[in-house]
Amino acid sequence: MHNKNDHSEELQALQEIDEHQLERELGRCPGPTDLWSSAISRRGVMKVGMGGLMSALFSQWLDPRQALAMAPAPKAKSCILLWMNGGPSHLELWDPKPGTATGGPTTAIKTSVPGLEISQNLPRVAEQAHHLAVIRSMSSKEGNHQRAQYLMHTGYAPNPTIQHPSLGAWACQELGDPAFDLPNFVSISGPSIGAGFIGVQYGPFVVQNPAQPLANVAYSQNVDQVRFDKRQAALNVLEEQFARETADIKVRGRRAVYTKAVRMMHSPKLKAFDLAEEPESTKAAYGDSNFGRGCLMARRLVETGVKFVEVVLDGWDTHQDNFGRVAKLATTFDSPMAALIKDLDERKLLDSTLVIWMGEFGRTPRINGNEGRDHYPQAWSAVLAGGGVRKGIAYGATDDTGAKVVDKPVAPNDFFATVSSVLGMQPDKTFMTPVQRPISITEQGKVVNELLG
Repeated sequence: MHNKNDHSEELQALQEIDEHQLERELGRCPGPTDLWSSAISRRGVMKVGMGGLMSALFSQWLDPRQALAMAPAPKAKSCILLWMNGGPSHLELWDPKPGTATGGPTTAIKTSVPGLEISQNLPRVAEQAHHLAVIRSMSSKEGNHQRAQYLMHTGYAPNPTIQHPSLGAWACQELGDPAFDLPNFVSISGPSIGAGFIGVQYGPFVVQNPAQPLANVAYSQNVDQVRFDKRQAALNVLEEQFARETADIKVRGRRAVYTKAVRMMHSPKLKAFDLAEEPESTKAAYGDSNFGRGCLMARRLVETGVKFVEVVLDGWDTHQDNFGRVAKLATTFDSPMAALIKDLDERKLLDSTLVIWMGEFGRTPRINGNEGRDHYPQAWSAVLAGGGVRKGIAYGATDDTGAKVVDKPVAPNDFFATVSSVLGMQPDKTFMTPVQRPISITEQGKVVNELLG
């Protein structure tokens, strides 16, 4: 994964401005500028476009019941993506094939849903299966890690001429409140894909280690409020001068990031990142791992109002010792995922929070000579829960070997159309890139209505 955008670095840079710059650059100190309102007004004009106009006209021609069926009312207000980096094996998790040559030693266990069985590696999640929509028919064409990670974060295959925004960035822009104290997009235990052409201000705030306090949210040594304000004023002058001289559109995004970072430093909502406030019983339920702590932090963040949180679990590239490694990794996410869903449900947050579990592809049914499985985008699994998604179902199917989708295939663009619709975004809404190229959230994707509750 790439495009790391840890906003804490902006906080550190701001604190390191030399006050001699202030004396050289300032005859007076301008007040802070509200960058968000001007950005939104310009952006608002650009976002309508012909796509929005045609959608509005077309919706008037449809029978109201047809329109409702095509665009169900969204229930989700936020999203938690549990990202399994490296390509998890569907055969050892959500789509086991016990007793077959391709199934290996994996066995299946019953879940809380009659007739729905998953791998014995997921006993805790099995208890929460009545909340899940297990998609066993995902299929794509990207078998390279970097390309597939990009595809399953953005809905598009990589293109050298454009950087597409990730789903988290779209959610940040479309759903997030610009005046909200915290970042609207947070990535935990690893950097997510960034915001592409819509601007760095919609990229992820990265928490590398949820067990450690956030860096650079307090004043540096020997810096107080007055001194900090002077440094911020100096930065504003330098940025305004640079913007005038270069007309660089990236300046607006960078300044928005600084403004948001400073607001975050002084916010009482910052405590959402502090797990010390949680009871020991709750922390124990999520487990003693960074992934477990990340899931707990994700729940705290969406409870506070953050729109999109990604929690990363790395290590799924199991070319060797697939069965042992997957069993260990499954143990790492089984309890946290189950605890997250149960916790959200008990707090009456699950209906308004979409939980997504997925990686970039699956693994080959064929077991290689190293007791491993290789990259396999043709057939794999993803899981949805909450947010208005149908509960307690397995959607689609692979054949007896797990090699081919034989029922209800789901392509990445259809997956993105579905989850973006659940979040209240229009999948076909057109946005203009800086070079006036129209781009939608996902290209020609169709909402899979059977996955919606």
